[in-house]
Amino acid sequence: MAEKLSFFEKVNTDFDRAARFTDYPRGLLDQIKICNSSCHFTFPLKRDDGTIETIHGWRAEHSHHKLPTKGGIRYSTLVDEDEIVALAALMTYKCAVVDVPFGGAKGGVQVDRNQYSPSELERITRRYTYELIQKNYIGPGVDVPAPDFGTGETEMAWIFDTYATMAPDKLNALACVTGKPIEQNGIHGRKEATGRGVFYGLEEVCSIAEDMKPLGLTVGLQDKTVVMQGFGKVGYHAAKFLMEADARVIGITERNGGIYHPQGFDIEKVAMHREETGSICGYPNAESIENPNDGLEWECDILVPAALENQLTAENAPRIRAAIIAEAANGPTTPAADAIFQERGIMIIPDTYLNAGGVTVSYFEWLRNLSHVQFGRLGKRFEDITQNTMVRAIEKASGYKFSDEERALVHGADEEDLVNSGLQDTMIRAYHELRETRMQYRSRNTDMNCRTAAFINAIHKIAESYMQLGIFP
Repeated sequence: MAEKLSFFEKVNTDFDRAARFTDYPRGLLDQIKICNSSCHFTFPLKRDDGTIETIHGWRAEHSHHKLPTKGGIRYSTLVDEDEIVALAALMTYKCAVVDVPFGGAKGGVQVDRNQYSPSELERITRRYTYELIQKNYIGPGVDVPAPDFGTGETEMAWIFDTYATMAPDKLNALACVTGKPIEQNGIHGRKEATGRGVFYGLEEVCSIAEDMKPLGLTVGLQDKTVVMQGFGKVGYHAAKFLMEADARVIGITERNGGIYHPQGFDIEKVAMHREETGSICGYPNAESIENPNDGLEWECDILVPAALENQLTAENAPRIRAAIIAEAANGPTTPAADAIFQERGIMIIPDTYLNAGGVTVSYFEWLRNLSHVQFGRLGKRFEDITQNTMVRAIEKASGYKFSDEERALVHGADEEDLVNSGLQDTMIRAYHELRETRMQYRSRNTDMNCRTAAFINAIHKIAESYMQLGIFP
């Protein structure tokens, strides 16, 4: 398969592969996969030294089958229209796979944030937001941005503040963006949500003996060897939760190199080393490499690409030595590489499912902002009293005295408990839905992998939305 396809063409290749298993009319399929609208704009930035620079920004709304649309904003020199449209399309399918009622969107600014001061980044972010407002590409019921590569809570706070000064509906302005700081009505658990979703997804995948046996793996995450490509917000948290589940993270790579140790790393200590030295390389008693791409080829049970798109290609796919590829990043595998992995019997857990933790918890934050009530606030105290009353009744009836440690486990659910529970349930249900589709087509002797099954599920759900609108018969 040709590798010289644009990112959006690669997404559509995966779409077309799944669409041939459906009976929808061509017109409906074309409507689902096309990008409904995109906008490229430029604006001047006066830098701290007085020079003027032209900044390029984009926002794409891929699908309006559900509103609002939803998608992150990334700051990267690689940002262009094709990348933003492709990522918006992936967001559409991702939301459908995990039953989050948003259409897909994405935004980006073509900058290297490391080359700008905090005050310059603030001016870029606020002006970008102003452009979105003027072009009606932001609003609680229109289009809701979130953090992505190169952005975080600070940028989301600037976006909210800028929007709120111009919003006609001040009451619901909070819901114009997610991933905000807790102090600005963000939600507990959002920062680590994508990485936690990767963990919950892998935990469920590895719990099914029928799927692990053909890969030569045992059930569960315990002692599974893991290589992480990327150690940012997603990679760090995914690695941390996997380590806590007794998996061995034996390799970690970033853009400036990588480290390897067959006994596995203490993720917190690696993060501290990077904080102190500026790099994960040189970590004590670990093998260091200069070319991070070499780390993709380390032998492991689970390879987790958690960086950028197009990392696994037809060129390096034959040398990948992993039983499972867990796509924590958006679009890390090209269609040509995907075909090679399928032929080799490597299981791919697709980004359209595994990367959905962030948008799932962003959905919870959006709901929280619209309701103006913190999750758990109304019920936590009542649950505390009820459960402690039950514990005392058990002690009285049995004569057994619970220890302080055991009593600490009995408490009402706070916001983070509810968010994590909702995320875990979402990832479990979505995987079994995906797996059921995969097994259904495999029973017909069809060559079906998880990615195609996820796209089939997404197509069905989006098509149903359009048909309910009466647009298509």
